[in-house]
Amino acid sequence: MEKNSISDSEEISLKELVLKVKSAIAYLKSKWVLITICGIMGGLLGLAYSFYRKPLYIATSTFVLEDSKGGGLGQYAGLASLAGIDIGGGAGGIFQGDNIIELYRSRVMLEKTLLSPVVIEGKKQLLIDRYINFNKLRDKWKEKDHISSISFYGDPDKFNRKQDSIISDLVGLLRTKILGVDKIDKKLNILKVDIATDDELFSKEFNNKLVETVNNFYTETKTKKSSQNVMILQKQADSVKRVLNSSIGGVASAIDAAPNANPALLTLRVPSQRRQVDVQANSAIYGEIVRNLEVSKISLRQETPLIQVIDRPVLPLFVSSLGKLKGILVGGFLGVFLITLILSVRKIFTAILN
Repeated sequence: MEKNSISDSEEISLKELVLKVKSAIAYLKSKWVLITICGIMGGLLGLAYSFYRKPLYIATSTFVLEDSKGGGLGQYAGLASLAGIDIGGGAGGIFQGDNIIELYRSRVMLEKTLLSPVVIEGKKQLLIDRYINFNKLRDKWKEKDHISSISFYGDPDKFNRKQDSIISDLVGLLRTKILGVDKIDKKLNILKVDIATDDELFSKEFNNKLVETVNNFYTETKTKKSSQNVMILQKQADSVKRVLNSSIGGVASAIDAAPNANPALLTLRVPSQRRQVDVQANSAIYGEIVRNLEVSKISLRQETPLIQVIDRPVLPLFVSSLGKLKGILVGGFLGVFLITLILSVRKIFTAILN
């Protein structure tokens, strides 16, 4: 009996559900005129928006990130260190994985790129000025904040509060709406950088300058240790070489001072022998420093470059725009969906109240 009662209740619930669905469909059919009008209005709004919305020009760069796994000279770093030789490679993975993506999104890199001068259409200008001009931001600042003129030339560390505030706003806008950085595939070390703005030339130049700025910063940071080692060893090599040349000249001078020295007088040989000892010692020191210098140079060459650009943006750029037909279809769908949702909610509340 209990099983039969449960099955009967389930059958009744299913029937009620089917009846409610039929009732809802019939109710919506009775409102077809209103739904049609809303769909037409939505389509017209979508068409109007397609005219209003400016096309976005997307500049794309792809590059491969060299992922150091400790191979190459890195596997000999431990043995070299026992001999007092530093062959670099100490930077490790400071910018591996998602760190390089955050580097592209950092304020320092974006600000430095915005303040970089470029030549667009034969005119040298800052990228930040180009962005401000094609978005007509100066007119808005003049009306709202009463800022008649503002310049971004000079030392960024000496900018005033207004200049820093404007740069902060633009950096935030770049992060959220303009810049896109991501890996093409999670298994690969190929990254893609997208810049999407209303200005085709700005998108292209900003993309190129951003990749160049991050590339240089990345390379300088990763090779800083090796570069310092090369500079120090080069100075030491030059210094020892000068001393060695002086010692060689001293040997010649000592011999010239006593060209036909009496073999019985050993004191006449001492200056020349001392100079020869200095030459031999300096020669050994110089040879060791030169070997270390060459190893450091090899390490420096192996670490540079660390980012290899694969593709750069070229004109004409890819254009992302909302076509008229697409605007009508999307607007009409949204209009029908919204009015259907409103009518359904209204019907449910009415049923509950009744």
